This record gives sequence, C-alpha cells and structure tokens, in this order.
Amino acid sequence: MASRNFLYMRSNFLFDSRCWVAQFSAEILFGSVSFRFFGVKCGTNNESLKNKKLLNNLITMGVDVDMARKRQPGVFHKTGTNEQDLEMFLMTKGASKEAIASIISRYPRAVTRNLDSLSKRWDLWRRIMTTDLGIINILERSPESFFRSNNNLNLEKNIEFLYSVGLTEKCLCRLLTNAPRTFSNSLNLNKQMIKLLQDISLSLGNNDHIDFIKKVIFKNPFILIQSTKRVKNNIEFLQSTFNLNNEELLVLICGPAAEILDLSNDYVKRNYENIKEKLFSLGCTEEMVQKFVLSYPDMIFLGEKKFNDKVDFLIENEISILQIIDSPRILDSSLNTLKSRIKELVNAGYNFSTSSLSLLSWSQKRYKAKLKKLNIE
Repeated sequence: MASRNFLYMRSNFLFDSRCWVAQFSAEILFGSVSFRFFGVKCGTNNESLKNKKLLNNLITMGVDVDMARKRQPGVFHKTGTNEQDLEMFLMTKGASKEAIASIISRYPRAVTRNLDSLSKRWDLWRRIMTTDLGIINILERSPESFFRSNNNLNLEKNIEFLYSVGLTEKCLCRLLTNAPRTFSNSLNLNKQMIKLLQDISLSLGNNDHIDFIKKVIFKNPFILIQSTKRVKNNIEFLQSTFNLNNEELLVLICGPAAEILDLSNDYVKRNYENIKEKLFSLGCTEEMVQKFVLSYPDMIFLGEKKFNDKVDFLIENEISILQIIDSPRILDSSLNTLKSRIKELVNAGYNFSTSSLSLLSWSQKRYKAKLKKLNIE
C-alpha cells in the first residue's frame, strides 16, 4: 500500500523524468495546491472543535439544537460565542433555565452578543420597563426584539425621540411590550411616521397633535413598524368610503378604527367589499352595512371565508342579520366557539330571539359562570 501511494504521488508530481521544466512546474503548482488544501482542512478541524464545544454547551443548557440550526445555521460556524455568559446574565435578571433555553432555541444569534452590549441594552430597556421580569417576558415572546440588533446608540436615540414628542412612559411600555421592533427602526423611520400623524392631525383641524399621536399609538402600537404610505391610504379609504367629515374621522381613527390603520390597504378594501356583498345578499342596505362596520371596524380583520362562515352559521341557527349587526363583536369568536356555546345555551333554555347575543363573545370564565347559573335556574 505504501509503495502504491508513493508511486501515485510520484506520477502526479513528476509526470516525466525526462522533462525537467515540466517536472519543476508541476512541483510548484501542486505544492501550492497541497498547501492550500491542508490549510483548509486544518481550519475545518478547528471549526469542528469550536462547533462541538458550542453544541455541547447548548445541549447542556436544554436548547432545541435542531430548531436553532434551522432558524440560524450560521451561528454554528461562529468561533467566538458567549452562550454560557448569556445564560448567567439572564439568570441574574430572573430568567429561568427553561426560558433561556427557549430564547436561544428560537433566536440562536443571541449567543453572539457580548456582555457589555447586552448590559447597556438592558439598561436602556429599563428606562421604559419598570422591572427586569417585564423584559424577560418580552424576550420569551419575542427574543429577536432584544437580540437582533446591537446598535444601542440607535435604541437610545429612539427612546429619547419618542419621549420628546410627548409619549408617556406608559405608552412606550405598551410599544415595547407589543411592538418592540419599533425601537430597532432607524430613527428616521420613526420620525417619518410621527410627522405623518402630526400632518393628519393638522389636516383634520385638530391642534392638539400630542394628544392625537398618543391616542393613535396607544390604540395601535404596531403603527410605527408600518409604512407611512399604508397608514395614509387606509385613512383616505375610511374618509372616502364612509363620507366622514373631519371631526367624525378624527374620532374614528383615535378610537375604534386605529387598529386597522396598519393593515394592507388591499386587504382592507377586499374584506370590506366582501362584508358589503354578504350583507347585501341578506337584505341589508348600504346604510346598515356602514353602521355595522363603523360600530366595530375590527370586522375588517376577518377574511372572506371566516366572515361568511360565521354569518351563515348564525343565520342557520335562527339568529337574524339585524341581531348580528347590533352585536358585531360576536364575530370575534371562533366558529367552533359559536357552535359549542349556541348548543349549550339552547340546551339550557336560552332564547336568542328575545335575549342578548353578547355572551357569545364573553370570556370563557364569565361565560361558564353564566351557563352554570342558567342550568341551575
């Protein structure tokens, strides 16, 4: 075997002993290739050792390694990770080992952040959140919101800007809890949305821009992570579709319609057209449709199939369209919930033709208490 390998190498390096020039060139050529090859192999070995250490640490910590690899495979090629430091840091803030494992499983890039950056970022979040546990709760739901960026200067500028336009700590806390990506936006993006809201307030004859901005953002904390074009188009849709004057539109977008401002404009239009078509088929007038949607604009969140299936089911169970229009919130409940509750209530002797439908959308706890009382009666 040894002699065969030697002959193989000789044939590759020398080619022909009678041609000195070819022999010399081949030695130089293959020598350089050989050097690069073994260099890569050596690096791969070192990388494997690093990956093995990271892998062992993550397994020991209870991390779902398969999930982590699928989400961010590049992390497993890093040579300087801080998973153990990260674990100790989060534990000092009150996170359980289970919570830490879940955070890393869903956002493995967290292990690449250094402690100084993490500590600074934590302190900045604490300007808004009153407790460390509040931050831990956000990390468990949305780990990327904290670990995606290590640009603490941008975070600090966003916090200072949002405070400067009159947003309260309560409002910023709501933003951080529900739409933490707001604080990873570039400062310029947040300024553009605030400027748009100020312009809308002014165009509707409202001089208290701060109050307007606070109301809209508090009602819809996701608005700052959407495009200004989307919000502007939805406001124009509301004004033109429902023929609202400035005062009516101002009340609507500061209240019940604020939550739909960040939806895709095509989605809003499509769902509204479906609602209108469905209600028209059941004998409703344009006025009735508009009353229905304006009383509860969240109806626009419902896609065509979900809306139609729920309405059809209620009609089949002898609930009139007029009752549905008067109690639009019942359509927030899932179809399965509507089915089970109607069946239980009918068995308990509840008369939907003479009684309120509102309990179809009550919380489970409140509904069960009412059902128990009906069964006793």
